[in-house]
Amino acid sequence: MYDVAIIGCGVIGAATAYELSRYNLRVVILEKENDVAMGTSRANSAIVHAGYDAQAGTLMARLNVEGNAMAGPLCEELDVPFKRIGSIVAAFDDFDEGVVQKLYERGMANGVPDLRIISAEETKALEPNIADNVRCSLYAPTAGVICPWEYTLAFAEVAVKNGAELKRKCEVTAIEKTEEGFCLSTNQGEICAKYVVNAAGVYSDKIHDMVLPHAFDLIPVSGQYDLLDKSEGSRCNTVVFQCPGLEGKGVLVSPTVHGNLIVGPSAEEVDRDDTATTAEVLTMVRNRAKRAVPSVDLRQCIRNFAGVRANSAVDDFLISRTENFVDLAGIKSPGLTAAPAIAKHAVELLKEAGIDLEEKENWDGKRVRIKFNEMNEEQRRALIEENPAYGRIICRCNTVTEGEILDCLHTPIPPVSVDGVKRRTGTGMGRCQGGFCGPRIVDILAREWGVSPVEIPQDRDEAYILTHETKMGN
Repeated sequence: MYDVAIIGCGVIGAATAYELSRYNLRVVILEKENDVAMGTSRANSAIVHAGYDAQAGTLMARLNVEGNAMAGPLCEELDVPFKRIGSIVAAFDDFDEGVVQKLYERGMANGVPDLRIISAEETKALEPNIADNVRCSLYAPTAGVICPWEYTLAFAEVAVKNGAELKRKCEVTAIEKTEEGFCLSTNQGEICAKYVVNAAGVYSDKIHDMVLPHAFDLIPVSGQYDLLDKSEGSRCNTVVFQCPGLEGKGVLVSPTVHGNLIVGPSAEEVDRDDTATTAEVLTMVRNRAKRAVPSVDLRQCIRNFAGVRANSAVDDFLISRTENFVDLAGIKSPGLTAAPAIAKHAVELLKEAGIDLEEKENWDGKRVRIKFNEMNEEQRRALIEENPAYGRIICRCNTVTEGEILDCLHTPIPPVSVDGVKRRTGTGMGRCQGGFCGPRIVDILAREWGVSPVEIPQDRDEAYILTHETKMGN
């Protein structure tokens, strides 16, 4: 019998496990995919929002501002890349100016620090490539950019290191209420827990309905993006938003934490697992982006992708507790920003339900990785002398070594695919998108796991790269 079962290991489930791992509890995380951060948490704008969007008085407003403040110290402790570069919401006409004023007032009510409206001249000084017809903008210096899947992975790794269990490829199919708590039916057998936390992302309504009467509907909405080469990474200095509309926060143009430029997202209702991109929608995204930053060179696109977010008709997160069952549902933007604050709130709800929170004496929240491309020459030489594997560059675009790939195979949550290595080390994220390093990673994984290269998947289990050997070597 576990104390807590968390359903879903996106950023919300992972952050909740991280918080619960501080206490003497038996915690299990049930993730239906073969890795963490396989849903919305790996395919989003990667923005730490300042907190002026949500209506004052909502959970979303409070948890956004709290999560933003937590991001810096957490990322330092977890060794996750994060840059507080600030954001602007640019106004280009009378309507936009009215929206900027409303967002400013809302942000002030929400307690967003250092928020201010800046003139066209100040906006141009901050963003020289902004469109010439800009009139003013809302400047939020506390906004930032982050690596969303590494944030998720870091939370989960610390949780596992401190005793939580992660069961991957473990899909919950039914939940039965018992005298002691709940019995969860999964494809890996029955799992019993006193408390359940529903963090199942776009499926959180389905999980809710396994336990309680139907209470809410989720509206899966796709956001399509262009990721541009690092040659475009300095096109903007901050996250450049346009004024939001009914479809969401609008199309942004932003540097990424890795030095690329991202453009998007769109907003179309889709099936829950539909992460396809289309030429029509991406053309719309690009046209809207050029309204704000006309000089952006979209020919430098190295990848398109889409993520599905769990929208709802309610303009807030759907967070509630019914006895020993906690819903963390409808976590749309700014869910990534709010995640650590949502996790703390979830722990408080469990406390209200009667869970015993006895802190561990030896809890370790630190996470450290070797990052060869951030070292100086002296550090690199010393590292290679200690282990020659760090002297073999596997990913030329991002200077990732064989030593780092071998390291990630021995972390608390090792990868099970080529893209799993990518999320942990940064391989395959450069201009060639794995064209050079991909085959070499397949060889390393086959060697280390003692399997044939045809058994190595790209990402999900069924996504094989190779099907058979065509000829024998000498």
